[in-house]
Amino acid sequence: MSNNFLFICSRNQWRSRTAEDIFKNLSGFNIRSAGTSSSARIKVNEKLLEWADLIFVMEKHHKQLLNQKYPSLLNSKQVIILEIPDEYQYMDAELISILEIGLAPYLEL
Repeated sequence: MSNNFLFICSRNQWRSRTAEDIFKNLSGFNIRSAGTSSSARIKVNEKLLEWADLIFVMEKHHKQLLNQKYPSLLNSKQVIILEIPDEYQYMDAELISILEIGLAPYLEL
């Protein structure tokens, strides 16, 4: 079973950080988050990508950036695009709802 989930957005301040914080206490899952921007709170890197069983990106361009920077590493990884635009604040109630609905199939809730 894939238990290491990595959430990625641009700056790792709002979307991916919210995802990490709402799912991090789920039993049986290890959750981390990172950002693609050079100004990200935690920058995505090879070690994080290797650690992840499943990678969730907020938008299509995040996946494109990862494919450009880490092409060989992503060949064996499943990258899921959540289609969540950058219009939510950290722990926004609507963002939490979207994340819970989008992740339900992967969390087997």
